[in-house]
Amino acid sequence: MPIKVNLPVKTPKIIKRLYSNYIWDKKTKNSTQKTLYLTFDDGPIPQVTPWVLQTLENFNAQASFFCIGDNIVKHPDIFNLLIKSDHTIGNHTFNHLNGWKTNNEDYLTNITKTEKLLTQKLAQNQLFFRPPYGKIKKRQANRLIEKNYQIVMYDVIAYDWDSTIDKNKCLDNVLSHTEDGSIIVFHDSLKAENNMKYALPRVLEHFSNKGYIFKGL
Repeated sequence: MPIKVNLPVKTPKIIKRLYSNYIWDKKTKNSTQKTLYLTFDDGPIPQVTPWVLQTLENFNAQASFFCIGDNIVKHPDIFNLLIKSDHTIGNHTFNHLNGWKTNNEDYLTNITKTEKLLTQKLAQNQLFFRPPYGKIKKRQANRLIEKNYQIVMYDVIAYDWDSTIDKNKCLDNVLSHTEDGSIIVFHDSLKAENNMKYALPRVLEHFSNKGYIFKGL
């Protein structure tokens, strides 16, 4: 049966416990350094991804990008720019597939198609995957874990793509729910562009001023 999770802005602890083989946050015990993990889904695209990279650089922040294979093929120069920026890069399928609505073999084949693009270019050893829409069947996930993927979900989701919320609500989603070790989801996509471009620099400034650093996974 597929995992049926309708996530609010802040992922409930019960969900994290039920699906503890996925990464929801990265809390570090006995550390004096407060750390956040920004992630960006759905790129790379020329209209948004370079702006995100420059904004992160302005704050000396590292992040993680979950890339759609089709966008890598369409925009190789932007993908190369992303690689040179030395952020963590993960797999987000080739065609932004919903795992609940896709048979297992087709889903895994689609992921492997993007995996081949990434392994040709990346020096990083670890394989990271985030399921589009946060929707993945247990058997699909188990097959990926057998291949040494880490399945990365999220602690806080900005809902920056949601046209029913304004930019201030998007910002508040992150500021009000983020804590040390949170994995935060933004999108370097056209749908999310307006809200994300407003919220991201303010998130970076707010938490930098509070002594946080931003790392890739």
